[in-house]
Amino acid sequence: MTTKKPLRSQEWFGRQDKMGFYYRSFLKNRGFPQDQFEGRPVIGICNTWSELNPCNSHFRTIAEHVRYGILDAGGFPLEFPVSSLGEVTMRPTAMLYRNLASMDVEEAVRAHPLDGVVLLMGCDKTTPALLMGAASADLPTIGVSGGPQLRGVYRGKIIGSGTNIISMSEQLRAGEITLEEFHEAEAGMNRSSGHCMTMGTASTMASMVEALGVSLPGNAAIPAVDARRNELARFSGRRIVEMVNEDLTLSKILTLDAFENAIRTLAAIGGSTNAVVHLLAIAGRIGVELSLDDFDRLGKGVHCLVNLMPSGQFLMEDFYYAGGLPVVLKSLIEQGLLHEGALTANGRSIGENVARAECWNEEVITPFAEPFKPDAGIAILRGNLSPNGAVIKPSAASPELMKHTGRAVVFESVEEMHHAVDDDDLDIDASCIMVLKNCGPKGYPGMAEVGNMPLPHKLLREGVRDMIRISDARMSGTAYGTVVLHVAPEAAAGGPLALVRNGDMITLDVLAGSLHLHVTDEVLAERRAAWVPPARAADRGYTRLYVDHVLQADKGADLDFLVGRSGAPVPRDNH
Repeated sequence: MTTKKPLRSQEWFGRQDKMGFYYRSFLKNRGFPQDQFEGRPVIGICNTWSELNPCNSHFRTIAEHVRYGILDAGGFPLEFPVSSLGEVTMRPTAMLYRNLASMDVEEAVRAHPLDGVVLLMGCDKTTPALLMGAASADLPTIGVSGGPQLRGVYRGKIIGSGTNIISMSEQLRAGEITLEEFHEAEAGMNRSSGHCMTMGTASTMASMVEALGVSLPGNAAIPAVDARRNELARFSGRRIVEMVNEDLTLSKILTLDAFENAIRTLAAIGGSTNAVVHLLAIAGRIGVELSLDDFDRLGKGVHCLVNLMPSGQFLMEDFYYAGGLPVVLKSLIEQGLLHEGALTANGRSIGENVARAECWNEEVITPFAEPFKPDAGIAILRGNLSPNGAVIKPSAASPELMKHTGRAVVFESVEEMHHAVDDDDLDIDASCIMVLKNCGPKGYPGMAEVGNMPLPHKLLREGVRDMIRISDARMSGTAYGTVVLHVAPEAAAGGPLALVRNGDMITLDVLAGSLHLHVTDEVLAERRAAWVPPARAADRGYTRLYVDHVLQADKGADLDFLVGRSGAPVPRDNH
């Protein structure tokens, strides 16, 4: 087998000396014959399987199919584990550990005798963490997502993970359903392996992997339990061996064109606001200049074409049957909105990959000329309350609240907010704007998904189902509502959000891209002089490292010393 350049793994296995003996002999305890070490590309299967991460609990099976593919193509597969970040189980938030997991990936790839890597990712933070780490190492890399669950079903109706958790918990608080009905819905919602089947962060990031060109076509939407998911895994195993032979590294795929394609795709699928933070972080690792302004510039004029929860009606299973992401990509290319020549992992351009895509259900994937929601890309908001930017997802917001001035009702912490929303004496009405502080990267710490605050109990009883909510936090991609997120700088870092007080008037104007606090600069200066920064969230360990070095949301919330890439030079011998 010939390659364009010497295999990196031969620096370990191709040596006929003491260290060659050392590196080969211990691996032979599994029965590998000598010819496994004689010039076969060594492919790492980076597996985020964990029983603590339900979304990724089927990854052992996917890894086996990747292994078959690598063997089919003459490669040498070696599986290794990295941190698995379970969105539904980790506290205080999986986002706190995204950067740690990315370090795990980067260092594991660099330290081991690997020529290429297959990334197995599914749950929200595993996808950006693996891409960030792999980008910093920059070997030939291909992504395989775990796939969404089957539709949730409750009493004959479709329900979606996350989205209906939120709506049904509000119904329970409002007394509209019983606890027994609540538990019945729990059993019917998550009924197969896979990640959230709404267009939440997991499905959004799987779509971003495909739009960026890091996966084979079709990766985003095949259900986890569909046999075609395993077939895709096998084809990916075969392809990564070819990518090594072609020296097709991640930096050749993750170009500015690829990121611009992803941003417009994000708008067209009504994707999660979390993708903004993750794409910024991935771009920072690979060395591509990307900013919030790019999301604003590229998202304008892009319609939401996908009628999926939380913005719409259907679920990822329906999206796949309707033709999946290739249909959306083809539609955008036909409008001149994508760089159709962008290179992808299969060696072809994104335009070539989707040229034959067909839509089988226009109720699920609408034509660009008759979109599900027009001009609904992620909107970036700036003003004296968010000088470095904030984000809102118009496709999931209430149209009547997109331009609104209201009185601020302020919560200094998430605990204060949870206590207050059930207090009928809370001074609030539907015209007010809820403001939550100290939930950003440093403040929580980790920038938790608490920005879509529950509505006050007394307003729920009156039938109120949405209000403007503003915070430095994130929200689940499965969530909905007129929610302003990622306010930067955050309150804990001394941003203007820290200075907001009860009774202040705030104006949100999404069309104008404005978020304005009606308080004079002189008054804000007086408040800043009296402001006391919160105590550091941790005195030791990774959390202290995170708080001391995390960047703000507009920079991707990466750690400052991780930005950029070091490649994969072969380290010194270990003996």
